Amino acid sequence: MKNLFSVIRPAVVSTLVFGVVCCGFYPLAVTGISKLAFAKKADGSLIVDGNGKVVGSELLGQNFSGAGYFHPRPSAAGAAGYDAAGSSGSNLGPTSRKLADQIKERVAAYRATNGLDGNAGVPADAVTASASGLDPHISPANAALQTDRVARARGLPVEKVRELVSANTDRATLGFLGEDGVNVVKLNLALNAISPSAP
Repeated sequence: MKNLFSVIRPAVVSTLVFGVVCCGFYPLAVTGISKLAFAKKADGSLIVDGNGKVVGSELLGQNFSGAGYFHPRPSAAGAAGYDAAGSSGSNLGPTSRKLADQIKERVAAYRATNGLDGNAGVPADAVTASASGLDPHISPANAALQTDRVARARGLPVEKVRELVSANTDRATLGFLGEDGVNVVKLNLALNAISPSAP
């Protein structure tokens, strides 16, 4: 019995010590350092409006559908899309008839919404969902095709809308890692700031 306790005691003490270090001190140290060094990112990259109200996150897309807004890419997260509790892709593969039909419908709707010719090319991100269903970015090509519609709906000069698109474009890391992306949430909030009434 004495031998049993001599084996159990160090195991229990080790578990407690590692529990306190790994589940207490380490997370607190990492959280403290991140709050000091990257305060905005550590809090979720929240977007706060002029009244101090949190209106979203730079990292999570939202569904915008009015003519005066840039539309995000489709989302398969939740029944209505952009549901953070239901983050996922559609799980439809390249040979899926359902996916092919969805894309065909989305291409036609995108062309109609943006006043494009029936044979106009449509960027892939305009008609396919991201893996998470929560991506806040669209490609610059997608934003460019929506610019005229948004400017017309809001009564703004096209050049002003293009400036806002450029200002809300996140460039590829180091200029070559990843691709440029236009943050739709930030862009639409910037549009609301200069032209509050959007159809």
